[in-house]
Amino acid sequence: MEATKKGSKPSKYSTEGEGIAWHSGFLSAMKLELSEYKDNLQFICEYQLTTEPLRMDLLIIKKDKDIPIEKNIAAIFRRHNIVEYKSPASYIPVKDFYKVLAYVHLYAYLEPEADITEITLTFIESRYPRKLLAHLKNVLNYKVEETQSGVYTVIGGIVPIQIVNSRKLSDEDNFWLKNLDDKLGAMKVLDVLTATRRTQDVDTPLVRPYINVVLNANPDSLEEGEKMRKKKRTLEDVLEELGYYARAEKRAKAETARNALAEGASVEFVKKITGLDMRTIRRLKSECQTV
Repeated sequence: MEATKKGSKPSKYSTEGEGIAWHSGFLSAMKLELSEYKDNLQFICEYQLTTEPLRMDLLIIKKDKDIPIEKNIAAIFRRHNIVEYKSPASYIPVKDFYKVLAYVHLYAYLEPEADITEITLTFIESRYPRKLLAHLKNVLNYKVEETQSGVYTVIGGIVPIQIVNSRKLSDEDNFWLKNLDDKLGAMKVLDVLTATRRTQDVDTPLVRPYINVVLNANPDSLEEGEKMRKKKRTLEDVLEELGYYARAEKRAKAETARNALAEGASVEFVKKITGLDMRTIRRLKSECQTV
């Protein structure tokens, strides 16, 4: 379990004590990102390779290898896809690259159905992997291309490899993964809350760990966002109490009535489409005739 940021406030949304369960939030984020392909993907979190505590962060098995996945973070996927995730407080050191690469070989050795040509490797972190990319290019002589914003494809390894900088992803393409972060502003936290409410799975275990992680990682922004939302509600309440909305609606109805009467509509028809009382409609008609 990874520690919270020093000095951060505890969150009422946390279910993990003072720690933030980033990996549970990450699993939810990946499922949400790839929800369009959920029928063809099997997600196995902390897949155990041996009887010793040697586990991959996430194994995604593609059930039908012939169905293409067009999602940017999964375009390289084959049958067996190993994913290594680092929380915002961490990064992928060079030694971790070799450790996870060893998972690939061990998985191919241990699993009868895992052909090496059907395995891919994905690393996901919240920053630009400068040292790792330099090592891959300068020491291993691999070719690295940023094929899409935040997605770096590594060419030259024994299996397809990609490294994802989640903060460089776009909200439009990768809302859930991009916002699995501890540096969200108040407005962004409110955006995440709104998105989770709109998601069909909002009441299921899929969204709950994700939102708990995000809110627990951004307690100050959550508090600021809640204040902003309360101020907005208070302003709306005041406007309603002052009759602003009622007057605006009445003016709109009166304008509709004037236009209809000017076009020759009957008083009865105008009453039907506006709901105004007959006395008001006759007064409006009189004003139109005077003009």
